[in-house]
Amino acid sequence: MDDKIALEEHFAIDLTIEQSKIYSKPGVWEKLRSDLLDVEQQRLERMEKSGTGFSILSLNAPGTQGIPDPAEATSVARRANDTLADCVSRHPGKLGGFAALPMQDPEAAARELERCVKELGFHGFMVNGFSQVGDRETIVYYDDPRFDDFWKVVADLGKPFYLHPRDPLPGNARAFDGFPWLGAPTWAFAMETSTHALRLLTCGLFDKHPELQMILGHMGECIPFHIWRIDHTLKIAPRGTPQQRPVSAYLCDNVYITTSGVFHTPALQQTMLTVGSDRILFSVDYPFEAHDEAATWFDHCEISETDRAKIGRDNARQLFGLN
Repeated sequence: MDDKIALEEHFAIDLTIEQSKIYSKPGVWEKLRSDLLDVEQQRLERMEKSGTGFSILSLNAPGTQGIPDPAEATSVARRANDTLADCVSRHPGKLGGFAALPMQDPEAAARELERCVKELGFHGFMVNGFSQVGDRETIVYYDDPRFDDFWKVVADLGKPFYLHPRDPLPGNARAFDGFPWLGAPTWAFAMETSTHALRLLTCGLFDKHPELQMILGHMGECIPFHIWRIDHTLKIAPRGTPQQRPVSAYLCDNVYITTSGVFHTPALQQTMLTVGSDRILFSVDYPFEAHDEAATWFDHCEISETDRAKIGRDNARQLFGLN
């Protein structure tokens, strides 16, 4: 399939590149480093070869979320966004951008988002999980009341946000002690991100801003496969919950799910049964995953051609207002 649109595609700048080193085996880092820093050469060639016509790029994780000092996080976010905007300006038909934001300072994050959308033409923003604020052990999730005004700005701009994974802090990850191979994409990413997403889905945020749209990668971070039990259990929650509707309702109305990093047909088919093909978007997770592997799977997986066109291209065109 030609002209696919991908939207969990990462780049790095010199100030964030070393954050990704822990996600590569010895001997692999130099290639991953090169691919993250390269926006306009091999990336575009691999897109073309795999039939990906447009990619929305985002800063590598944890990015600005891993910088405790609010002023430094703001400076790095602005630097990353300006770098990305410069690349996009040279390839506007091939590349787009998600803003990196200094969520340590909600007011600064709102101002930077407005700048990125109104001046740089970005398509929304990506947050790499919780933010460390003030010191490396103090974290904040985005259901916190300090973000009330920030979410109003997001809703007014009408742009979606991508909730991307990061590892839990060591102090919050005792279940992984002695089992480092279960961290990161193996399991810790899904555990951390699905919990954060469920906090947002059950705190009343989407009742206050029903037009708000959240994107989850990796086939929904396991939530679609567990949604019946989530809804069933919350019906009898002893203390009640703040949200007004079943979580499955928000999943179908306020969440888009991408195929990034999960090239598995049964998982795609189950997600389609849960939320419908109108709510799923093709993505790769480049350069942590390969364009050719993602495309070979998606172009031939057992779904209808109508659904393939929706997921591969048409849903993203509608969500982001792309030509």
